[in-house]
Amino acid sequence: MSLQAFGLILLAGLIHALWNIAAKKAGGDARFAFFTSLLMMFVWAPLGWWLGRDVVPLWSAREWGIVALSGLLHVLYYVILLRGYRKADLTVVYPLARGTGPLLSSLTAVLLLGERLTAMGVLGIAGVVGGVFLIAGGPGLLRVGRGGGDAQRRLGKGLTYGVLTGVFIASYTVVDGYAVKAMLLSPILVDYMGNLLRVAVLTPVALRRPAELRTLWTAQWRFALLVATVSPIAYVLVLYALQTAPLSLVAPAREVSMLFAALIGGHLLGEGDRAARIIGAVLIAAGVVALALG
Repeated sequence: MSLQAFGLILLAGLIHALWNIAAKKAGGDARFAFFTSLLMMFVWAPLGWWLGRDVVPLWSAREWGIVALSGLLHVLYYVILLRGYRKADLTVVYPLARGTGPLLSSLTAVLLLGERLTAMGVLGIAGVVGGVFLIAGGPGLLRVGRGGGDAQRRLGKGLTYGVLTGVFIASYTVVDGYAVKAMLLSPILVDYMGNLLRVAVLTPVALRRPAELRTLWTAQWRFALLVATVSPIAYVLVLYALQTAPLSLVAPAREVSMLFAALIGGHLLGEGDRAARIIGAVLIAAGVVALALG
């Protein structure tokens, strides 16, 4: 992995952790996803028009199909992530989602796309997965489902939603990676045009209860504007990194965001075992370095 790709992933990781903390604090549902997508459509419209005015009219059904699939997967991912944040702690849902996704993405890249992992890459993935395990609860994860009180049930919900979110992360990472690597589509256009589909899908859900929607908008628009402004930057940086680096390395290296989420989000939200979180963050950082060297 080149130093440029590694730098893009580091910056993307910091931005990604920050917008997830904002989404957790908003406590929103599919309507918050609608606010975010709608604001994203307007905030990024000038850049989307500038890059797409000569390119998008030339797209065939193949380009539109891959963008539509990307947009649908992103909708499902975001709605499930938000539900997980309402039901469980960020320091459980986030690491499980971020750990499951790249693990599945790397496996898919190796098995289906013909990419190969070096020994250093394998060690890097092991470090990321081990760090995620500790941050998400460590041995406590193995006791989920054996009874217990509210904390145990909350951990169980975090496990369920975290893993399910990770499945969609893996899915859209592979689809978007194919779009920018094999089809040579603009990373910015893939994200922006996919967001237009997200707005279309979420609009009927958001408009079911107009009075509630207005109340939620008043309470959540600031968080939604923050997410709409910065979240595309994080993901587009990753897509640009994918243009020059293998998916099997980029996907796990994105988990540097866990380092930022553990140190920033854990402090702001007061969640999790601080010692386990720090050890897990160090493991993730070491894993990311190994991936970069690999």
